[in-house]
Amino acid sequence: MSSRPAPDFSHLTIAERLQLVEELWDSIAVDADVEALPLSESERALVDERLDELRENPDAGRLWSDVRADILGKHRG
Repeated sequence: MSSRPAPDFSHLTIAERLQLVEELWDSIAVDADVEALPLSESERALVDERLDELRENPDAGRLWSDVRADILGKHRG
């Protein structure tokens, strides 16, 4: 990584910064493969546990679009 200072995002609203984080994460997910971002055994166990819970009770969760709208709605500025 370069030694240049991190950009200053303080002029952006929280909603705008959350949008940047989402876009950055999406770009990582597109470019990364399983080998580039391996899971530890404990992380894999947690993912498996949560997938089992989802299969047992598929209505317990919320859609990402709803969660995101709630988060952005609280931080619009």
